[in-house]
Amino acid sequence: MDYKLSQRYSFYMGSVVRMYFIQDVPYTFDELPSIIQEHPSIQVEAMEGRDYTDEDLWRWNSYLMEEECHPLAFEIPVNDPELLPKDD
Repeated sequence: MDYKLSQRYSFYMGSVVRMYFIQDVPYTFDELPSIIQEHPSIQVEAMEGRDYTDEDLWRWNSYLMEEECHPLAFEIPVNDPELLPKDD
């Protein structure tokens, strides 16, 4: 079974970020420059979701680590490796 990866713009602590998900569980994010955060289509997408907090990410990351399903910490089969965060 391949785990489904996805990413979308979401709010994190009041700022728009690119949030990464595995099976719809958030596991990390990328901060965005303010010019991108303020783009209308990105704002609309972010408003369709929720505003994640530090505690939310801590809980989800703890769960993924316990289950050995965190895609950045364990070798697991994923549907699209291109959706993993890139090191810049």
